[in-house]
Amino acid sequence: MVYRRFLCIKDAVACINDKVDLIAVILNFSLPQTTRGTDYVCKLKIIDESHPEIPVHVFAQEIDHLPFVAAVGDIIHLSRVVMRIHEGDVYAIFNKKFSSFALYDGKDVENFQPYQVLLRYEARKHDAMIIAGLRKWLASSHVIDEPNFSLLEEINEVGLVNLVCKVLHICKTTDDKWMAFIWDGTDAPPISIYKKPEDEEHNPLPLHFKLLPSSGHVLHTFPTVGTILRLIFDVECMPYILQLLKVCQWFKFFCVECKLHEGLWYGVFTSYSKIRDIPNVDILILERQSNYDCRSLGNLDRMPSWSCPWPSKITVRHLLH
Repeated sequence: MVYRRFLCIKDAVACINDKVDLIAVILNFSLPQTTRGTDYVCKLKIIDESHPEIPVHVFAQEIDHLPFVAAVGDIIHLSRVVMRIHEGDVYAIFNKKFSSFALYDGKDVENFQPYQVLLRYEARKHDAMIIAGLRKWLASSHVIDEPNFSLLEEINEVGLVNLVCKVLHICKTTDDKWMAFIWDGTDAPPISIYKKPEDEEHNPLPLHFKLLPSSGHVLHTFPTVGTILRLIFDVECMPYILQLLKVCQWFKFFCVECKLHEGLWYGVFTSYSKIRDIPNVDILILERQSNYDCRSLGNLDRMPSWSCPWPSKITVRHLLH
């Protein structure tokens, strides 16, 4: 097996069964999954200026040895990955025995230190030049195309949604599933409930879905404006998720299943869902935070935006005085 020190993707796809080094932009990545054996695997899609995207299958014996990608658009240096072909499609295999990687921020033009490395990784003198070139190309191209994100107030039916929310709290439910409380400052729409009054006496509607945090201190930290959505994690790789999630930080959630339970909205994070970190200066965060700040100024604006009939501000001001 030939080992080629560094190739662009265009040249690497012609080196079937050879070991190669690649430095490329991460276009997409999956959550870790267990293989049929005892290993873990995650899948990346990488791209550079020379060639369209190709998949990379990363195998590791420990979940901590997989790449923890902070964001789409970050840069990965893959060392000693093997090029393979299956039914005409070329991809790279990361072998747990001899491959290594390093992850770099895709936007920080001055920092050339990786934020995650595997122990076998060895940096080279000209890596910084290649990374700088990729950052410049990425900034001027449109290869990162994100979908639209919904506000909680825009949810109107059961189905998949993409959300930008702040994580308020993380805990376990009574059935041993992890759950996060997420929020974006807007009010999810109310749901019509069709139930006979006589049924309510023996089987009343729940006031909440799943248990609330047991600590009153936690509840007091929750915002007083906006829907707080419960997000249930139905995935195998919770150690990975828990390393990514940070309380009081904002995240992008992709392909979350939005569901209903007795008139209450909740979300389910499945193996098809994805999560991305997001910088605090992102316009999506600033818009949501600004909306919340405006609503927090007056007592009337703290009322749910779906309240009907909406009270007169003149009447409210008179009552307040």
